[in-house]
Amino acid sequence: MNKTSGTSQAAADKLVRAIKRKTRNHYSAEEKIGIVLTGPRGEESISALCRREGIAESLC
Repeated sequence: MNKTSGTSQAAADKLVRAIKRKTRNHYSAEEKIGIVLTGPRGEESISALCRREGIAESLC
């Protein structure tokens, strides 16, 4: 592998990480409380709630 391909790969990885950070969901405190309180009500399953809110199911 030559040196330039390693450098361009690192630059590409850095760019991808920056894009992911900018496209993350940012929830206000009120939104977080609403999401948490929706779960125990039993209106929908936790996995369905996670999918609706765009939260990874492994974090629920």
